[in-house]
Amino acid sequence: MAAEGTGKRALITGLSGFTGHYVAQELRAAGYEVFGTITPGHAPGEREYAVDLNDRAGLAAVVREAQPDVVVHLAAIAFVAHGDVEQIYRVNVVGTRNLLEALAASPKKPSAVLLASSANIYGNTDVGVIHEDVPAAPANDYAVSKLSMEYMARLWQDKLPLIVVRPFNYTGVGQHENFLLPKIVSHFRRKAADIELGNLHVWRDFSDVRMVAASYRKLLAAPVAVGGAFNICSGHAYSLGEALDMMADIAGYKINVHVNPAFVRANEVVRLVGDNRRLVAAAGALDIVPLADTLRWMYSA
Repeated sequence: MAAEGTGKRALITGLSGFTGHYVAQELRAAGYEVFGTITPGHAPGEREYAVDLNDRAGLAAVVREAQPDVVVHLAAIAFVAHGDVEQIYRVNVVGTRNLLEALAASPKKPSAVLLASSANIYGNTDVGVIHEDVPAAPANDYAVSKLSMEYMARLWQDKLPLIVVRPFNYTGVGQHENFLLPKIVSHFRRKAADIELGNLHVWRDFSDVRMVAASYRKLLAAPVAVGGAFNICSGHAYSLGEALDMMADIAGYKINVHVNPAFVRANEVVRLVGDNRRLVAAAGALDIVPLADTLRWMYSA
């Protein structure tokens, strides 16, 4: 029996990013021929295009050449504390619009276009486990940009088969150290005695990037997913203290934690844990990796 992607082309924007690497692996393993956009300034490999999302003509040329059957749009400013606010909106909203415009104008229409939004759009909510119908209350510019992208994308839903995903926190080998868990793992790997962190009283639904990539692939192949928005999450929240304890068990020592007020964000979202029932209904059972196993993988990489 042929793999689900046999004879099909996939276009991944942000191919060279942390998530793009794993989504490409997942799609290639499923039989897709993978094309991708990478950040200008990097040397493109085979089936890779160095193009800026705000280069409308360049993006249209990539779509014409790749002629994708499915699209995974990951390219974005993804760091919440990114300093250039204007760039956050330019890339995340206008850049996405340019992509949708190019796809809608293409003679070959894809069967699915997956847009990566973020669970950050929910902000601080008093809902214990967040489902997709919880009202959005974004608490930072990154979250506002992602919610704006979702609203903008609705203008294209009669022209393109859109799927919106709202990933909660996820991690894995290769994630940049300006993200929390890679920073913690890296300190333990080099046997650091001390670490400076921000607010310790936060709870996050941490998933393994490999589960996230598999979820994206399954949604692309599920016609029922088109037109829907899906939380990508494990359904379990871990406190920062629990993550530190797991790493202490893995590394065999306890690290001294210091709270640096400079790392404490205003409008910090205290608890983010997601309801993944809609995702499971559309994509089937998820291979949820326990956080301790993900941390062990990162530590030993």
